[in-house]
Formats: sequence, structure tokens, C-alpha cells
Amino acid sequence: MDYVLKTNNLCKYYRHFKALNGLTMNVPKGAIYGFVGKNGAGKTTLIRLICGLQHPTSGDFELYGIKNTDKTISKSRRRMGAVVETPSIYLDMTAEENLKQQCRFLGTPSFDGVQDLLKLVGLENTGKKKAKNFSLGMKQRLGIAVALCGNPDFMILDEPINGLDPQGIIEIRELILKINREQQITVLISSHILDELSRLATHYGFIDSGKIIKEMSAQELEAACRKCVRMTVTDTKALARVLNSMNIEYQILDSTTADVYAKPNFTNLAIALSKEKCEVISIEEHDENLESFYVNLVGGANHE
Repeated sequence: MDYVLKTNNLCKYYRHFKALNGLTMNVPKGAIYGFVGKNGAGKTTLIRLICGLQHPTSGDFELYGIKNTDKTISKSRRRMGAVVETPSIYLDMTAEENLKQQCRFLGTPSFDGVQDLLKLVGLENTGKKKAKNFSLGMKQRLGIAVALCGNPDFMILDEPINGLDPQGIIEIRELILKINREQQITVLISSHILDELSRLATHYGFIDSGKIIKEMSAQELEAACRKCVRMTVTDTKALARVLNSMNIEYQILDSTTADVYAKPNFTNLAIALSKEKCEVISIEEHDENLESFYVNLVGGANHE
């Protein structure tokens, strides 16, 4: 698998605070990578390092196979666009003027793609309206358009839907899907709004206390979060023997708890367990979502 970004044991310390503490992650080419973590977990710190706004204390990373210590890393960064924390726009300029200014900054010989970019982000009809009079969602879309000016292959978005109203969230979601699917741009999205992220991401990296505690694909997450019956019994070894005999899929969580991926005849199951001298303590339907998965994952992580 090709990776746009790979980090290796990346650390960033501020005096005695470990913002990143041995972070290793891999962003596949073509993915929408959901970078999941609570505020202060280290998401923005990583993004700032990748963008070259800060330098790591130790460890390294690669952009398109080029290490951050290589002199040619700046060429790899030219293939990247980013909206970090707040959109980088000129509030006293129109949307079109903002894009033309970015083209000048990048040394682009013409403004041929400006109108196409405005149309892509839904700002083609803003005319002479200045950015300071835009809604928050419009500003965010303009910030993304500015980041797209250099025709990047990789886009980094730091909390792109923070503070947006429902309509603004839908517009940003559709825009992210469009640039990923139609323009083949790999996207890294840092967010703590997990319900929305679950509508977008093809891959996930879960960060806590400055380190990745799990990486997985959307398919793997869906399998981990699928509906099941959670059973609490006095002996899961006995439960496993009975479920095996019934050819029922299950996962043992601990000595008393298991997830059963079917709805067996519980009368027959209880009788079979009784013969194994195993009692059923509780049965409940369990349907985990991304948010509860993350909470359970972080709750089970080792904190230093």
C-alpha cells in the first residue's frame, strides 16, 4: 500500500509537557483519514509539524517517501494544502481576490483555475462581497479553496466543521467528498465531532495523550461496531463451548462478558449453559458507534 504520510515515533515536548509522545501513524494514498482525539490529545501539534510550522523533538516523518530531515522535503510540502485552526484568508478581499493573491504567492503564471475553484467550493456567485461579510461556513470553504490553489495531492483539515451550523456542516462534508473522489486528493481530517467524521472517513487513527492507540479502516471499524447481543455470564469458557456447539459467532471480552453476533433461542441457550453449570447474569442489545468505540478505546488505553 502506498502512503502519503508516515510518522515514526514522533515526539514533541514543550518543557515538561509531551504534546506528542512516540506517535506512529500511516495515511494511505487516496484515503479520507479521520484523525480522532479529544482536545489536547496532540492532533494540531502533529499537523503543525507536518506543515513545517514547528520541528519535532525526536522521531521523524515522511511525506511521499521524503523524510522531514531531507533537504527536498519542501518539494513534498508543495504537494500539500492545509487549513490549520482557522482559514488563511484576507477578510478585506473578495473570494476571487483571495484566490488570485494565493496564486501570486505560489508563483502561478495565470489565474485560469480561479473560477473553477470558486465553483468547486460554491462561492462563484459571491461577486464583490468581502470575506469579512461571509458566514463561517463560507469562510471555511474559501480557506479550503485557497489551500487548493497549488493543485495539492494531499489536504490537511484541522477541525473543519467546528462551530458550523447544520447547513454549513453538510456543505463542508460534500466538498470534502468531492475533492477526494473527483480530484483524487488524499484528505487528513482532524476532528472531535465523531458522528460527522463517521460519514466521511475511509480510515481512522485514534490518538490519546500524544500517541496513536489504534489505526483501522472504516470496514474494520464497522465490523467492530456491528450489532450484537452482549451477555454477562458466570463463565465465558462454558459460554464459548455452548456457542461453538451451536455454530454461533461470538467474541469473548473478559471472564464474564461476551458479544454474541446472532439472536439464538435464549431458552435453549440457558438450558445448555445450565448443563455447563454456567448462569446468565444479563443480556442486552449492543450497537456501538464511533463515539462509544473511541470512549471505550481510550478508557482501555494505558495512560502515562
